[in-house]
Amino acid sequence: KREIGRFRILVIGRANAGKTTILQGVCNTRKNPEIYNSAGEKVGITASTRMVVRGEHDIENEMVFASNPGFIFHDSRGFEAGGESEFDKVKAFIAGRSKETKLRKQLHAIWYCIPMDEASRSFTEGEIKFFSQCDTGSIPVIVLFTKFDALYDLAYSELKSKGASMEEAEELAPKHAEESFAKGSQLKFLYHSKDIRRPPKCHVCLPNMDNDDANCGPLIERTAGTLNSEVLTQLFVSTQQTNLELCMKFAVEK
Repeated sequence: KREIGRFRILVIGRANAGKTTILQGVCNTRKNPEIYNSAGEKVGITASTRMVVRGEHDIENEMVFASNPGFIFHDSRGFEAGGESEFDKVKAFIAGRSKETKLRKQLHAIWYCIPMDEASRSFTEGEIKFFSQCDTGSIPVIVLFTKFDALYDLAYSELKSKGASMEEAEELAPKHAEESFAKGSQLKFLYHSKDIRRPPKCHVCLPNMDNDDANCGPLIERTAGTLNSEVLTQLFVSTQQTNLELCMKFAVEK
């Protein structure tokens, strides 16, 4: 583990995608990350819950949380309208990191955050472009459907219209939302559309990540499951501190 150093993740998603909250959950903190430039000099601490203070944004910058310095995060703001230059930056960053011979300098995983708090959410042009044109090589991409609890209200209404009581509808809404989403058009498009030539390895639905008892377990497990090297898997499993079960499971399997 010492030789590789730390586990490096690129996090993609626009400003309102809930990225900071998820990283705080993974690193078990409510504090903001410290930011270092590629020379290892401290650039600053984010001033708010926005990922990086405007004007200081650079994909090469490393974000590190004091509570778990074993993770290094890089931030991309996503590629919304007219985001050609950001797309090119991300492509170049991924390509550059893929050529690194030292494992510790390589990129180990990509988390692509897509918020679900917009009505009838379909994929944006930028998202489609990434999943059709961005070659990530052997680096696994995991889609994080953030703010997934936004779908609970719709699920609640559907259950009520089918005759469920208020209590039943409230209790069953999360499960119903996940089941409906699993069968829905978004996932069909993401994994089976001819427009998507480079689909992600997998996805995870993340509701209520701003709660104190937010559950990062599924994200940690899915990420561990996509890594194709035992060395990386061991590094990731030992770096994350939120999922003790995964450490146990990995120890037993090995």
